[in-house]
Amino acid sequence: METRLLVSIVDDDESVRESLPDLVRELGFEAAAFASAEAFLESQCAVTTRCLILDLIMPGMGGLELAYELRARHISVPIIFITANQSGVAHAQMLETDAIACLYKPFSDIELSDALKAAVRRH
Repeated sequence: METRLLVSIVDDDESVRESLPDLVRELGFEAAAFASAEAFLESQCAVTTRCLILDLIMPGMGGLELAYELRARHISVPIIFITANQSGVAHAQMLETDAIACLYKPFSDIELSDALKAAVRRH
């Protein structure tokens, strides 16, 4: 049996946590969803995730803070940021983290698929 790579989704929006894992699985990956950055960090998935789909703005620790925290813990995982915030400043900040992609909500299945393929190639 083939082992599917784990993609973790961290987003405070419940509708995203319910729908995005299904799409990720349809694209051939395993998926886990978390309501907060803190919940992700407390899980075992933090070290087994092969790609992280991460909301930029969340209560508590936001996406950028989580990216920096992972780096501080020497956890290297490709990140795909998702956000409704289309400011140039936010985009520049996301790119500073070496993000694979910055997808703006709502994004297409094709955009996500392309970003996941890029993440797999990088990791």
